[in-house]
Amino acid sequence: MQRLGKENHSSVSEFLLLGFSSESQVRTALFIFFLLLYLITLLGNGLIVTLIYLDSRLHTPMYFFLSILSLVDMSYVTTTVPQMLVNMARPRRTISWGACVAQMFIFLVLGIAECVLYAIMAYDRYVAICSPLHYSLLMSRLVCIKMVTVCWSISVTGALIYTVFTMRLPYCGPYKINHFFCEVPAVLKLACADTSLNDRLDFILGFILLLVPLSLILASYVRIFASILRIRSTQGRLKCFSTCASHITVVTMFYGPAMIMYMRPGSWYDPERDKKLALFYNVVSAFLNPIIYSLRNKDVKGAFLKVLGGRGTAH
Repeated sequence: MQRLGKENHSSVSEFLLLGFSSESQVRTALFIFFLLLYLITLLGNGLIVTLIYLDSRLHTPMYFFLSILSLVDMSYVTTTVPQMLVNMARPRRTISWGACVAQMFIFLVLGIAECVLYAIMAYDRYVAICSPLHYSLLMSRLVCIKMVTVCWSISVTGALIYTVFTMRLPYCGPYKINHFFCEVPAVLKLACADTSLNDRLDFILGFILLLVPLSLILASYVRIFASILRIRSTQGRLKCFSTCASHITVVTMFYGPAMIMYMRPGSWYDPERDKKLALFYNVVSAFLNPIIYSLRNKDVKGAFLKVLGGRGTAH
C-alpha cells in the first residue's frame, strides 16, 4: 500500500479512457453521429475562414476575430473527437501518459483562447455600436493583432498552470479515466493525494479566465443595449439586435457548461454529467458557431453567394 501511494506519473505509462457506452450497437451509432458532427464542424468553420479570406468586404476586425474563432473551434474539436472516434472503433481504449498531458494542455490552450476571444468580440461590437466614429482608431489592425497576441499569451500561461498542477500529482491504479478525453476534473479523480489545492487553484483560475471575460462581455452588452434603444430607426435597431443575439447565444452555450465544470467543488464530480457538459462546450458550440454566424449574418451569406456566383461564371 505504501508503494502504491508513492507511485507517481513516471510509472504511469498509459490511461484507459472509459468514454461512452460499452455496448457495441450504441458505440457504432455514437461513432457515426460524432464522425458526421466532426466533419460538418470542420466544413462549416473551414467555410467561414475561406469566405473571410476570399471576400475583401469581410476584411474587418469583426470578421478577423470570427476567422480566428473558427480556426480555434476546428483545432478544439480535433484535440478530442478523433481520439474519441478511435477509442470507439477499437476494443482497447488507451492513451499514453505523454499523449494525455499533450491533449490536456492543447485543449486548455484552445478553451481559454475561446473564452478571451468572446470577450474581445464583445468589445469589438461595443466600440462599433457605441463609438462608431472612433472605431477605425480603437480597432486598428495593430490593436487587433495585439489583442490576439495577449489572448494567446493568457491561454498558454493558464493552460500551463492547470496542466503542471494536475500532472505533478501521484496517480494510483487502476488508471481508468471516466471521460472521453484527458480533462482536468476527470484526471484529478485518479490522484492518490490531497487535491484540495487543485480545487482552490481551479476556482481561482476559473474566476480569472471565465468570470472576468464574462463580466467584460456582460458590461459590453449592457452598454450596447442602452445604445440600441436610443436608435430611432426600427430597422437599424433590429440589425444591431440581430448581430448581438448571435454572439450572446454562442457565449451562453460556451460559458454556462464551462463554469459548472471548472468552478465547482471537487465533491460535486459526476462523470456522466461532466461528459455531457464537455460535449456541449467542446463539440456542440464548435458545430453551432458557423451555423449561428452564417444564418444570422447577411455579409457572410452574401460572400458565400458571391463565391458560388464566381464559380458559376468561371465554368
